Amino acid sequence: MSLPKHYHRIAWLALLLTFGVIFLGGFTRLNNAGLSCPDWPTCYGKITWPNEAYEIARANVQFERAFELNKAILEQVHRLMAGALGLMVLLLAVLAVRRKPQGLPTIALGVAFVVASIFVYMHVDPVLALTLASVGMLVWMTGLLRWDDAVAKLATGLLMLVTFQSLLGMWTVIWLVKPVVVMSHLMGGLSTFALLLVLAWWTTPNSVRVHAEAPRMRVLLGIGLGLLLVQIALGGWIAANYAALACGFDFPKCKGSWWPEMDFREGFVLWRGIGVDFEGGVLDGPARAAIQMAHRIGAVVLTLYFLFLGYRLITTAGFRAGGITLMLLLVVQLALGIANVVMGLPLWVATAHLMVGVVMLFAMITLLVRLRAPDA
Repeated sequence: MSLPKHYHRIAWLALLLTFGVIFLGGFTRLNNAGLSCPDWPTCYGKITWPNEAYEIARANVQFERAFELNKAILEQVHRLMAGALGLMVLLLAVLAVRRKPQGLPTIALGVAFVVASIFVYMHVDPVLALTLASVGMLVWMTGLLRWDDAVAKLATGLLMLVTFQSLLGMWTVIWLVKPVVVMSHLMGGLSTFALLLVLAWWTTPNSVRVHAEAPRMRVLLGIGLGLLLVQIALGGWIAANYAALACGFDFPKCKGSWWPEMDFREGFVLWRGIGVDFEGGVLDGPARAAIQMAHRIGAVVLTLYFLFLGYRLITTAGFRAGGITLMLLLVVQLALGIANVVMGLPLWVATAHLMVGVVMLFAMITLLVRLRAPDA
C-alpha cells in the first residue's frame, strides 16, 4: 500500500463533511423541505435557487410546487454539500488506486459515464441516464474486484456508494419522498459515514489497539453495532412515514394504552407504487402507531444490551473510557427520544436525536475497527 502522506487527513475531512451532510439532510427533512426543489439536480432550473423576483415568478409558473425560499435554500445547500463530498470521495479513490494496474483509467471511465448520466437525465431520458450511471459503477466494480489492496477496494466501494446515494437523492424527489427511498437514503448516508470512518482509522498511523480480549470484545461490539443500525433504521422509518407523534404526547404509554390498536402489516409495507405524494404521510393511525411502538420496543432491547456491553467494557482493563462514553451517549439518546414525544417533536430535539445516533455509531465503529488481537 502506497498512499500520500496526508491521505488520512483527507479521509477525516471527508468524514467531517459527511457528518454535516447527514445533519443538514435530517434538518431539511424535519423542516418538511425534502420536496422544496421539485427538480434534480437543479432547483427550479438553477444550480443554486431563484433569487430575483422575475426568477421566482417564472419558477412558480413553470413548476407546480410554489417556491419557498428558506426551504429551497436548505434543500439545495444539502445537495451542494453532498456534491462536495462526492468530489472528496473521488479524490480518495484516485489517490488510493493511482498506482494500481489500470487504476486511474478505471476511475476516469466510470466518472465519465456517471457525469454523462446527469446531463442525459436533465435533457434526454431518465432510463438512459440510470443505465449510464449503472455502467459507470460496473466499471468501478471491475477495479474493486481486481485490486488486492484493502484501502483501494474500500475507497472505490465508497465511490460507488456515494454515486448510488445521489441516485437515491434523485428518487427521493421524483418519487415524492417515498418512505422506502427516504429511509434508504438515510441508511446510505450512515453507511458512507461508517465506511469513511473505517478508511480514516485504517490509514491513520498508530491507530491500532492490541488487546488480549479483542476476539470477545469484537463479537460483543459487532452485535451492539447491528442492534444500533436496526434501531436507527426504525427511526428512519418513523421519520419517513411521519409517525413520530403517532402516540400523541403520551409516554411510556401510547394513546393511553400499553398496547394500543396497531397494524404492523400495513405499517411495514415497503413498496406502495409510484405516483403517490407521500409528503405528510399516507398511513392511518394504527399503522403509524405500530411503527412508533416497534421503535420503542427496539429501544428497550438496545438499552438492555448496551447496559450489558457498557458493564463489560468498563470492567475490562483498557476499555473503561469507551464504556463510560457509550453509557453517557445512551442516556442522552434516551432522554432525547422521550423529549421528542412529550414535547411534541421540537426541531432541535429531533435533530439532536438523529445526530447523537450518528455519534453513537462513531463510537461503536471506532472501538471495533481499532481493536486487534495480539497475534493479528
